[in-house]
Amino acid sequence: MARNPIQYQFGLSLPAFRDQYGTEAQCRSALFQHRWPKRFVCPDCGNTTGYQLARGLCQCHHCHHQTSLTAGPIFHATYLPLTT
Repeated sequence: MARNPIQYQFGLSLPAFRDQYGTEAQCRSALFQHRWPKRFVCPDCGNTTGYQLARGLCQCHHCHHQTSLTAGPIFHATYLPLTT
C-alpha cells in the first residue's frame, strides 16, 4: 500500500510540539517573536520602544497606544487561550 504523503510529513512530533508550545507563556513568547522579530514596533507611530502592561497589553512610550499581542492576526477578538 502506498504511503499517504499528508500523513507522513516532516516536522514536529506531538511531544516536541507540546514541549515547545505547551503552556500559555510559551505560546505568548513564540507569538511575540513571530509578530515582532527584533523588538516591539508600535502599529500607530512606528516607535520601537514600549513596555508590557499587567493585562498582557503592550504600550508605546511615544504615543501611548496600547495593542494586544493577539490584535490583528487570526487571533483577533478571540477569548480562547492560545494553547487551544
